[in-house]
Amino acid sequence: MTTNLIQVKPVTRHNWEQALQISLHEHQTHLVPSVVEGLAYAYIKPWDEAFDPYILQMDSQIIGFFYISYTPESTDNYWIGGFQIDKLFQGQGIGKRALRAIIDYIIQTHPSCQVISLTVERNNQIAQRLYTSASFVSENQTNSDDELIYRLKLQ
Repeated sequence: MTTNLIQVKPVTRHNWEQALQISLHEHQTHLVPSVVEGLAYAYIKPWDEAFDPYILQMDSQIIGFFYISYTPESTDNYWIGGFQIDKLFQGQGIGKRALRAIIDYIIQTHPSCQVISLTVERNNQIAQRLYTSASFVSENQTNSDDELIYRLKLQ
């Protein structure tokens, strides 16, 4: 397993095309919005909130993608979405390290945030174990797409 630092960086006009190269295994594509969808959400803002897309980078390689949808200055309306690790980097513990980097990034850039939420498909046991290992708790609630809601209380 690599010990390289995982960095969170905004998607920009300089790296968006590289971000589009992120790919998942075929059986995973229905579990998470694609990078294209995430970038469209950032432009369209379908949830009437702030919406910021990011890449995950290790060394000079883009290894993943996610976005944050949030209400600025709120304490409990911060959502991680579209979190994915490129198939070439899966199975190496990088997802867990990347999730920690995302949480740390949210804490640093949104100091008023006390709760981070996310959703996961009911049949995505691997993601559920990942989120539980990072102290996210299922509230046995679902969203309108019947995805399970997990929350991480920071304070």
